[in-house]
Amino acid sequence: MFSLLAAGAEVGTVNPWVAVAYLVAGVLFILALRGLSSPATSRAGNRFGMLGMLIAVVTTLVTHDIANIVEIGVAIFIGGAFGLVVARRIAMTQMPELVAAFHSLVGLAAVLVGWAAYLNPGAFGLLVPMDTIGTDYSLPMQISAVSKIEMGLGIAIGAITFSGSVIAFAKLSGKMSGAPILLPMRHVINLGTLVAIIVLTALFAMATGPEETFPLIVGLTVLAFAIGFLLIIPIGGADMPVVVSMLNSYSGWAAAAMGFTLGNTAMIITGALVGSSGAILSYIMCRAMNRSFISVIAGGFGAEDGAQGGGGGEQRPYKSGSAEDAAFMLEQAEKVIVIPGYGMAVAQAQHALREMTDILEEKGVDVKFAIHPVAGRMPGHMNVLLAEANVSYDKVFELEDINSEFAQADVAFIIGANDVVNPAAKTDKSSPIYGMPVFDVDKAKQVFFIKRSMGGVGYAGVDNDVFYMDQTMMLLSDAKKMVEEIVKSLD
Repeated sequence: MFSLLAAGAEVGTVNPWVAVAYLVAGVLFILALRGLSSPATSRAGNRFGMLGMLIAVVTTLVTHDIANIVEIGVAIFIGGAFGLVVARRIAMTQMPELVAAFHSLVGLAAVLVGWAAYLNPGAFGLLVPMDTIGTDYSLPMQISAVSKIEMGLGIAIGAITFSGSVIAFAKLSGKMSGAPILLPMRHVINLGTLVAIIVLTALFAMATGPEETFPLIVGLTVLAFAIGFLLIIPIGGADMPVVVSMLNSYSGWAAAAMGFTLGNTAMIITGALVGSSGAILSYIMCRAMNRSFISVIAGGFGAEDGAQGGGGGEQRPYKSGSAEDAAFMLEQAEKVIVIPGYGMAVAQAQHALREMTDILEEKGVDVKFAIHPVAGRMPGHMNVLLAEANVSYDKVFELEDINSEFAQADVAFIIGANDVVNPAAKTDKSSPIYGMPVFDVDKAKQVFFIKRSMGGVGYAGVDNDVFYMDQTMMLLSDAKKMVEEIVKSLD
């Protein structure tokens, strides 16, 4: 999408072959989304998306009057090389913040394209005769009111996407605390800023001369950047997967708005697809957490002033065990359900975990994986890690498909997860995660819980009663090291 935003505008009458090419690109983007809906077809989905982007970019370059194709080629080469290097070097644990960083680039591109269209509207085909939009005939040509509304919306959404993604990146990468930052009267400030952006957009559309429009578009841009920061800083860590999905949606709408400004069909189609799919995913994730989308934007988990993180109270008794203890009980089990979380991603334990499950299956143990919709730091994070370790897709189940099976499970094997198995979400109305559907691990006959130490808590910052249950054995160690020791004990 960033490439589309940087591409040229489609001015004047559309060549039918150009329309067909953009239509084919749009169909490929739809097939890409369809493919990405399942791990089994995700590779094909990625290929469809890459092919669609190639067709869209090449069509734009071939059918437009390019001022300097060499400069554009150099820019594409630099961007492609940068993306290739980042993709090869980035660890899977850093994927969420990388996605947030790329969203920020999409938003910034929308802002820059909007400003370019404002500063040089003639090059974008946005000028119309003054007598079609007003009564001041001192200037022969003017940007139409409709184009200015599209331009203002694109700049506003792009700026919100940029600044919001920067905060999300900082929180996800640990450069900024994941705890909510609560400003006094934050809801009033946010609402007032949003109203001011809407008013400035309307005034910008009605203004006629550069001396009137320039301060309005500057104010619009500044306030949009500000509201992006204000919307994300009060959101706690447990809601970050929804934030990533939401920012993805924003980036799509920013591209679609710029597509209308530039008259570029491919940008409109792609932006609408990304925007709508991101919005639908955000809704699905909020429903999975029993949260309303508005409540996430307004504060998120852990945003209540009285919410307390775990680890500050009296130490409660718990049972700890060794890899040998876990290995003995695992190979005696008939059914094991594995619940992976972000701790597995940090330790890069997915390959050792797959090796452990392979050995257990050879011994006749039925092993399944349970994935929570918000496990990790972005949608599908755990699915990608397990696919990377070649875990069969038919062994991976979503919460609603496997939660009823914990009552028949001999072992619930929790590796690096926390909030998604915390029973406080069902019982403690004062908990910041209350209402979020969680795995019923307390119904399993035995629970193994791998975490580095008892001092840590989940991303939501609350203690977990599962640590202290009679059937729970805490395996306190690095996740990868512990699983590797279990594998040695199983051999």
